[in-house]
Amino acid sequence: MIVLDLRDAQPPSAELCRALADRHTGVGGDMILGVKAPRSAHAVASYEIWTADGSPSQQCGNGARCIAAWVLRAGLAQGPRFVLDSPSGTHEVEVLDERSFRIAMGVPQFAPDRIPLVGFDSEQDQYEAELGDGLRARFAAVSTGNPHAVIEVDDIALAPVAQLGQALQKSDFFLPTVNVGFTEIVSRDRINLRVYEFGAGETLACGSGACAAAAVLMRLGRINRSVSVALPGGELQINWPGATEQITLAGPATFVFEGEFSYASL
Repeated sequence: MIVLDLRDAQPPSAELCRALADRHTGVGGDMILGVKAPRSAHAVASYEIWTADGSPSQQCGNGARCIAAWVLRAGLAQGPRFVLDSPSGTHEVEVLDERSFRIAMGVPQFAPDRIPLVGFDSEQDQYEAELGDGLRARFAAVSTGNPHAVIEVDDIALAPVAQLGQALQKSDFFLPTVNVGFTEIVSRDRINLRVYEFGAGETLACGSGACAAAAVLMRLGRINRSVSVALPGGELQINWPGATEQITLAGPATFVFEGEFSYASL
């Protein structure tokens, strides 16, 4: 994650986002986040989100933890609890220790018009869709701040992540696009997950995707209401007490380096 201080600066252009995210000539990252002044009365700060290709995003669970760590270090917040404004809403943050945070990610939304999911009139546990070129997908759909399709697989290592991820993103079923998660149940308190994110491709971790996969399986009674989600880049803890309550995401955030990026030519 790349975090920018935008309190006295303009948001980055799509071109600058792509330059920052480039892993060869830029900083390197899947998401760019910008800290801004709070929008709501009780928040200490707000933040905007852009993907590696410069597209705006409504939510990023891993990014929320990075913002929490940033504002705490900058002295904008005092622990153990504070509030952040994201593009998708307001989030309570709990400081678990100096490197770990729990974020309230809102109530998962399953109604097609709340995701949004196009072409299906009623809410279903599983949807089936023809994606062209002989591809057919069976998936669950949910919004955890941004739209997610969740596909359960027997073996996460063999999942057709890029193939089905790209096909669902290019389809007309999700507006404007969708993150696609592939999940494997290990036990009732642990799942594996790989996510193909819009604007970035397959990433090492996706916080909102972890919430989405867990919410889908919890709603079906397949796993417990508190689970560990193992992603290629690390492990997250997801807790969702009940259908009308907020789902929470807990995990670490670590500063790697900071500096200035010269982009006068952009």
